[in-house]
Amino acid sequence: MSQNGNAIEVRDLQVCYKSLKSFSLKKSLLKLGKNKKEVFHALKGVSFDVKEGSVVGIVGKNGSGKSTLLRTVAGIYSPDKGSVNTFGHSVSLLAIGVGFQKNLSGRENIFLTGLLMGFTEKEIRQRIDEIIEFSELGDFIDKPVRTYSSGMFSKLAFSITAIMETDIMLIDEVLSVGDSRFKKKSYKKIKELISSEDRTVMIVSHNNDTLMKLCTEILWINEGEFVMQGDPEEVIQKYEEFMDNEQAAAKEAQELAKAAKAEKAVKAAKAAREKEEAAKKEKAAKEKAAPKPDKKPETKDPKKESAKAE
Repeated sequence: MSQNGNAIEVRDLQVCYKSLKSFSLKKSLLKLGKNKKEVFHALKGVSFDVKEGSVVGIVGKNGSGKSTLLRTVAGIYSPDKGSVNTFGHSVSLLAIGVGFQKNLSGRENIFLTGLLMGFTEKEIRQRIDEIIEFSELGDFIDKPVRTYSSGMFSKLAFSITAIMETDIMLIDEVLSVGDSRFKKKSYKKIKELISSEDRTVMIVSHNNDTLMKLCTEILWINEGEFVMQGDPEEVIQKYEEFMDNEQAAAKEAQELAKAAKAEKAVKAAKAAREKEEAAKKEKAAKEKAAPKPDKKPETKDPKKESAKAE
């Protein structure tokens, strides 16, 4: 903990994802490695503090960098700029698809994850039976994780984080996992864990009602930038107003685009009709202006004429 009681301090945090555009090997060799890189700025100079023992919810629309932020605080991602200080606290990240080796069994992954969280093998052995029992995986605990369903996967991840009890818990969209019975059990366990004054929790969720019930503070980030941090009711109210306005603006833009498309179609149909009518008029004019062929004089058949005379 810092001198001012902070468990986490984030300063000017910037994280970028780099990706190469599609290219041919031949062109790549000719350009001598000068291939264009696309850079996506997931976090853009984010700074905030989290007090020890507080429960901070993180809100923001999809793509705002919430999961990236948790993974950077957990030490999975390295900042491109800025810093994250957890003051030597043990940190665990509860997120689907993070931290498991899929070819290892569930039991082996418990040991691996526990060691990565900073626990000794002895400490893990003392709690492994409780973890297995809580996960409700039964015989599957000794099968490779790659054979697990998403529900089983999340049950194991939740059980490890919940039972090992680190100083800082980071929870990414998995407040309730598994079937309805396990959801109730996991939610009850989370409430029990965050009630400890010594444990600091950061939660990413799109369920604002849950965040209002669990959190002491809300942090709002939008498109990688810090917006505000403070009282849950105040921040969530402003966030929901922002999202409603953005949704209304998107709907209006969609309707305008639809109207513009319809207008364009009407204009195209009108232009096609005018073109067709013009072609008909031009054809009629040409037919009218064309000279008519002279009539050939009628030739009389002598045999018929002689027959008539008789």
